[in-house]
Amino acid sequence: MSSNSECWSEQPPLRLGVIGLGRGFMLTLPSLLADERVKLIAACAPRASSRAAFEKEFGGRTYDRVEDICADPDVEAVYIATPHQMHVDHVSIAARAGKHVLVEKPLAISLEDGIKMVEACEQAGVQLIVGPSHSFDGAVSLAHDIIQSGKVGRVRMIQALNYTDFLYRPRRPEELVTAEGGGVIFSQAVHQLDIVRLLGGGMVKTITAATGNWDPERSTEGAYSALVCFEGGAFASLTYSGYAHFDSDVWQDWVGELGYPKDPANYGQARIALSKVSSPQEEVALKSGRTYGETPVRPPAPHHEHFGPIVVSCEGGDLRITADGVWLHGDFEQKFIPAPMHAGPRSEVVSALISAVHLNAPPSQTGRWGLATLEACHAILQSAETAGTVKLVHQIPSKETNTGGNS
Repeated sequence: MSSNSECWSEQPPLRLGVIGLGRGFMLTLPSLLADERVKLIAACAPRASSRAAFEKEFGGRTYDRVEDICADPDVEAVYIATPHQMHVDHVSIAARAGKHVLVEKPLAISLEDGIKMVEACEQAGVQLIVGPSHSFDGAVSLAHDIIQSGKVGRVRMIQALNYTDFLYRPRRPEELVTAEGGGVIFSQAVHQLDIVRLLGGGMVKTITAATGNWDPERSTEGAYSALVCFEGGAFASLTYSGYAHFDSDVWQDWVGELGYPKDPANYGQARIALSKVSSPQEEVALKSGRTYGETPVRPPAPHHEHFGPIVVSCEGGDLRITADGVWLHGDFEQKFIPAPMHAGPRSEVVSALISAVHLNAPPSQTGRWGLATLEACHAILQSAETAGTVKLVHQIPSKETNTGGNS
């Protein structure tokens, strides 16, 4: 890590352009603002108000066409934070223009589009990274490093669960249509799958799953459970519910997903806010109020981001991942190993992008990694529909794995 740090100190800041100034960008912005290794120089968004706010804050250039920001010679890489269904077109445009790409998860909605995006970037010779994803979280990275060290032996089993209010946060109509990337599978399962694939070695063999679609007024998948089996014998159990009842952050010391302290007295706020909305148009307006230029930017969170309680059972001990680090439960003792906090919770994503662009050293979470995770998302839906086990064919290993996936 020290050699990379020395290289970064000798490099000028990465000149980043942003495509999409919505909610995804707002969640990443605090870490970008706190990191001197990256400089926001351009943005592309359909809303004039967002473009004006960007120009006022950063003094950069703004565009209303993706082709124009990708033609900007000063932009080294673009961060694509547009809705899922737009990723394929925007990544393809960036690749043709020779821009390196950081694209929000999921890579795409369909596997066909994902393959097209990966091949476009490979043919253009540009880096494609999929994130931010919770597989980049500081404590997840720490757990991965512990596994790589070999001190706890191979991964045998992973338990991951998360109970949130996801389905009742403000949504655009397409975010409640599975075929258009709506529901919890493409937006939430992608996180859990990314995490367990990283920790389990990446090479998923089969998935068996069931999904829940229980609210006729928000008729898309709001819950799932899945059994993920890896090459080599390791397996993972994944459970998620976005139905805004139980909140599993109680098991994360009331630190929310984004790393900010959470007040349990605010229970039910998502459903309360939604109950005051009388039309889809009002709900869209409520969501728009959370985008760039419409709401203040928060300071960097004091804790790492997380995606619910996760326990990794290895041959020589169990690893429990929290918002601040990893509890190592060994044969005769247990100890807490803190995860260092750098320039905000998403600094690991910035580090990965800089390493890929300036050092030609991409992380595990490349375009092909994102394609493998997307395949796993589809496998959950297919297994739930057929009540059968789905075999996966697009999987790739995580880097330098020491898990059961390579045994």
